[in-house]
Amino acid sequence: MFAKLVPFALDTFQHFFARVRQLRLQSMTFAKQSIDRRTAMKAVFAAALAGNLGPGKARAASGEQNNEVLKPRRLRAGDTVGIVAPASNAYENDDINFATEIIASLGYKTVRGKYLFERNQYLAGTDEQRAEDVNTMFARDDINAIVCLRGGYGTPRILPYLDYDVIAKNPKVLCGYSDISGILLAVHKKTSLVGFHGPIALGNWSDYTLQEFEKVLVNPAPRTQIAAPPPFETGRGHLDRENRLVTITKGTARGRLVGGNLTLLASLMGTEFEPVFKDRILFLEDVGEAPYRIDRMLTQLRLAGRLRELAGIAIGKFTEVSASSGNTFSINEILRDRCGDLGVPVVTGFMIGHIEDKTTVPIGIEAELNAGKQSLTLLEPAVL
Repeated sequence: MFAKLVPFALDTFQHFFARVRQLRLQSMTFAKQSIDRRTAMKAVFAAALAGNLGPGKARAASGEQNNEVLKPRRLRAGDTVGIVAPASNAYENDDINFATEIIASLGYKTVRGKYLFERNQYLAGTDEQRAEDVNTMFARDDINAIVCLRGGYGTPRILPYLDYDVIAKNPKVLCGYSDISGILLAVHKKTSLVGFHGPIALGNWSDYTLQEFEKVLVNPAPRTQIAAPPPFETGRGHLDRENRLVTITKGTARGRLVGGNLTLLASLMGTEFEPVFKDRILFLEDVGEAPYRIDRMLTQLRLAGRLRELAGIAIGKFTEVSASSGNTFSINEILRDRCGDLGVPVVTGFMIGHIEDKTTVPIGIEAELNAGKQSLTLLEPAVL
């Protein structure tokens, strides 16, 4: 009987060990599949964070997280300037012709965007058309710089359609202000390209505006003071009231410049295009906003913790302020309340914004804000 049991026992043990090996192989396969799934999910998550799965072509190239900047080539006489309308359009076609002649009067050749004459209600064509004009101007080798026709509204709508890889590979001067702040900040965030918050094509350039533009983009120096009030002949009983600098908080700060139009800056908060605030010098301007709305947007930046990350704040002009009925804070009262307790230098009144005499501010360039001297100085050239 024992002899009969031996083969049965051996067969049972062999079946048992075979089943163990089978289960072990299944377990290893399942574990490998789990690892592969986790790896794939991590890759998908990382791609999403990088913006690679976003709509259109909103892909991050190098990005300003590298703490390095991408500088465009300086402007030279005879260069070709592309004119685009990333936001709103002019009301009349002859205004576009006038803008083209303004840029030509500066000594540059001009090329108009394919859709420059398009109109779509308050937008200069569809989002895709406006983005295509910007992408094309960066891609073309014969275009040396890009100046925007005007601001208005619309640049946040085209940000998902910009080709940031093409922009990063073809760094060029991109200049404009107001709503153009949206595209300047987004391009800098995604590519590290220095953007220029400065004059637009539609409008006469004052002597001051042209001088500030050229000392930043044409004849840069190792150190360049910008945004100071234009010369004013003072006398007995006669001082400059229009362009008066006011120190809110004393001190000196160094850091890269970031900012532009306050409304556009607020509109980018919480998006992939939100700029870096850490150790930056923030510059601000706006037009046609009631004091309470300026208060609200600055409060938004405070609540997000961004103002406390800054090295300093250089405030330009808040023009055409539409005060609401009843009692209201003044603009300077709001600025003192929202920015005066941050422990960083704050100065208001710089020549930045919707004004005839405006400076050109390079986003991403190292600068010094001296509240004692009430000066804003670039510590490096903004162009190559």
